[in-house]
Formats: sequence, C-alpha cells, structure tokens
Amino acid sequence: MSSITVYRTALRGLTKIHEGKVRDIYAVDDESMLIVTTDRLSAFDVVLPDPIPDKGRVLTQISNFWFERTRHIVPNHLTGRPVESVVRDPYELELLEGRAVIVRRLKALPVEAVVRGYLIGSGWKDYQATGRVCGIELPKGLRLAEKLPEPIFTPATKAAVGAHDENISFDAVERLIGAGLAARVRDAAIALYRFAADYAIRRGIIIADTKFEFGVDEQGTLTLIDEALTPDSSRFWPADTYQVGISPPSFDKQFVRDYLETLDWNKQPPGPRLPPEIIRRTSEKYREALERLTGPETQ
Repeated sequence: MSSITVYRTALRGLTKIHEGKVRDIYAVDDESMLIVTTDRLSAFDVVLPDPIPDKGRVLTQISNFWFERTRHIVPNHLTGRPVESVVRDPYELELLEGRAVIVRRLKALPVEAVVRGYLIGSGWKDYQATGRVCGIELPKGLRLAEKLPEPIFTPATKAAVGAHDENISFDAVERLIGAGLAARVRDAAIALYRFAADYAIRRGIIIADTKFEFGVDEQGTLTLIDEALTPDSSRFWPADTYQVGISPPSFDKQFVRDYLETLDWNKQPPGPRLPPEIIRRTSEKYREALERLTGPETQ
C-alpha cells in the first residue's frame, strides 16, 4: 500500500484532542473532527512499541467499506469531506493518505455494543461457569467456537486506555442511557452484525463477534461512529478451516498474542518489542482480511 508507517501524528495547524490506542483525533471545527488511524497495535490493552505496516490504512478502508454498505441500517459519522480541505501540507497529506477521515462531532454513548454470533473468548468462559453469557441463558452442551442459535447482544462499559472493558447487563445499559435508546442500540447492533456476517461468509470469513460504538446528535439520531467490523473490533475467522471445538485462527493480531504469551511479561506497560517476522505476518493478516472482504464471493 505505502512505504510510510505511522506510529504517532503531530499535525501542524490542528489541535489534537484525543490519542487512543490506535487513533489520533484532531479538532476541525465545532461540528467535525479529523480521525487518523495509525499503525499502532495494542495487545492485552497495552500499546506495543512497534507499528504494524499498513494496519491503519487497512482498518480505515474496511471501516469505510462497511459504513458505505450499512447506511440503510443506521447512519454513520462520515462527512464525505476530503482531508485536503483541512490539511494542506504535502508531507502531512502523504502521511495521512488512506488513513484519515473527517467525521461529525457527536455525543458518544458510554457503551460498547458487543454482538456475539459464536461462543468464544470471555463468552465461552462465562458459559462454562454459568451456562450463560452476560446473563443470557444459552442451550446446554454448546462447544467452544460453536455458532449460537441467534446472535446475542452482550454490552460492555467503555474503558480508558490501559484499562479493560467490563461486561454489563442490558438493564445496566438502560440505566446508563435510558430504556428507549438502549433498545435502539441493541437492535441496530444486531442488525449490523447479521448483515455483515451474511456478507462476509460469502467471501470466506466468519465474523464470530464484533463491537460497535454509537453516538447521537442534537436531535437524538443514533449514529455509528469510530470503526466498524474491522479485525481490531471483531473476530474474523477463515471459514475454510473452521471447526467446532477448537479456537480458530484470526485475521488480526493473533500472531502477536501468541508470541506475547511465550514471554515472561506481566502484560503491563511498557510492552515488549516484536520480532520482524511477527510484524510481517500480522501485517499480512490484516491485508488478507481486506482482500477477502472486498474481493469476489468464494462460495
């Protein structure tokens, strides 16, 4: 894609208002912001010191791909304004190519809208202990990585950088944002997941689970924000090797997680350096996810 790797940005002429695990956000005006998706990678909620080449561009392209295709379900935060309208320095424009978007300023809701279609991760651990996932009763006898009878909404609180999200009940979401808005978030998240999962499976990708973030404008319009259905916000599994009973490989930072698990590291900052081979293979996995999603159907 590009030879430029971006770990952190410092744009002249714009004020940085937030630096997250992956994204740098700049104020444009009272109604809009510039979001830059860097090549930073976090694992176990720690931002690692080595960037993953092309990661930011891949995530931006995948999000924009889904934003365009899900407008019929829920509006999103993209303005359509070109980056060149607010950034004019040639070097900075080259730096931002393919990884920056101008979005609407909205009131972000304090909820991670998680949808699970398969039994994996913390959901599997919850099910083994209680027969439930986030308080939702599931059939007995389900196995690791098994497809659920129906997608389920399992919200979480949004954590600060370096902290862990915590699963919460739907009742807790209602208390946070009100019953009506909570229902709209749940219904939109499940509709987005169903649409994307049906699309992705035809291109050889199982979307096991995903999380969305939503905001509202002054009129209360529910709007999809942040990123959508990327390998960072979802578990993408290759459909051709999927088997119930084993934890499938993912199109994301699985190589990094597996490598880090072999180290004597307490999963606290600072994160360890990554070997070149781990960086290369992780970058390849992100690119493969983009190519599969935007390529022809495989079945």
